[in-house]
Amino acid sequence: MQVIAIDGPSGSGKSTVARAVAGQLGLSYLDTGAMYRSVAFAVLRRGLDPEDVEAVAKVARDVEISQGDDAVTVDGVDATVEIRGPAVTSAVSAVAANPEVRAELRSRQREWVRAHDGGVIEGRDIGTVVCPDADLKVYLTANLDVRAGRRHKEIEDLDYDRVAADLASRDTRDSSRDHSPLVMADDAVLIDTTDHSIDEVVAEVLRHL
Repeated sequence: MQVIAIDGPSGSGKSTVARAVAGQLGLSYLDTGAMYRSVAFAVLRRGLDPEDVEAVAKVARDVEISQGDDAVTVDGVDATVEIRGPAVTSAVSAVAANPEVRAELRSRQREWVRAHDGGVIEGRDIGTVVCPDADLKVYLTANLDVRAGRRHKEIEDLDYDRVAADLASRDTRDSSRDHSPLVMADDAVLIDTTDHSIDEVVAEVLRHL
């Protein structure tokens, strides 16, 4: 079983790099951020408050999430586009900070690893919490301007300044939360993607592997 953990903040290139690495190696790929966004989507769809710890935890335990071929289905509904939209983006940090949500999704993520006999898993706590024994841990980063520019291309209905401010705010929330904060594992490889192409970053990951 081979496990590659790719962590880092929003806009650092985790998803694109992880997909490419998985494709190169013939491994399965899991976007754990999409799982948290799926829970946030389900919470909003039910008309619940993302800050309601108990209600959100129940949603996390009950929700059905399916990922595959660039599509995400939540409780049988295609949520591929909506989980990347502004409403979910505004709610996901509160959902992800919920310790019961993290415990539930962490369990599902580890089960996914077992079921797929390893894989490339990306998120914010894979190398530190979900898969601390991964064969390779990579922490991707990039400067805020570049990350905001990348995310702005994905969410064109928000202006650049708003996207940059939201990213900065989320960086702070993710790195300072009590449960599974965004930190680099001691044995992770740090790669700054600011001035590098996807192909260059993927080659660097494979070289370390």
